[in-house]
Amino acid sequence: MSSSNEKVIAEKLLQAGAVKLNVENPFTWASGWKSPIYCDNRKLLSFPFIRDFVKSELCNVVFEKYPEAEAIAGVATAGIPWGALIADQLKLPFMYVRSKPKAHGMGNQIEGVYAAGQKVVMIEDLISTGLSSLEAVSALQTNNVEVISVISIFNYDFKKAVDAFANAGVPYYSLTNYPALISLAIEKSIVKPEEEATLLEWRTNPDIWRK
Repeated sequence: MSSSNEKVIAEKLLQAGAVKLNVENPFTWASGWKSPIYCDNRKLLSFPFIRDFVKSELCNVVFEKYPEAEAIAGVATAGIPWGALIADQLKLPFMYVRSKPKAHGMGNQIEGVYAAGQKVVMIEDLISTGLSSLEAVSALQTNNVEVISVISIFNYDFKKAVDAFANAGVPYYSLTNYPALISLAIEKSIVKPEEEATLLEWRTNPDIWRK
């Protein structure tokens, strides 16, 4: 994807209020990390025209880059609606993967119908460290399903994620990413130019930033 397309998607995230940026009063993630950014792509679902645009872009990636895909999988929970939208548009089977097996009923971790050897594209709303995505990938691989790629809307572009996907041998693709978002935010005066260095420094060492 070209940098111009990355900025178009980043602009949609900003329009929907899915991304918040604050250097002076950083957010605290569930991991305890301090962060100048908070991304909640579930908000995109509430804006029909933005939702349709993002869905179309995700479908284009699957159609153009992974024409061999035989099914779509969503990562619970935020990847489920996007995966279902894509599967519906491309008329492919859909399944979703929980973070762990259900504690009751059939005890399923994968919900839906799948087959050994099936080629699947997995959908995430965003990639941070990549660990939750790869846990879902592993659940499918354990059931002999072939995950040919993980596609997300947004990617923080952490080195930890790059290394994790490389070590797992799993390709991934994101519509937009943190550097493209910061570049756009500066252009639109959402953040000050002098804050750029601090914002990019966070991406390099997010676990120790502001500690």
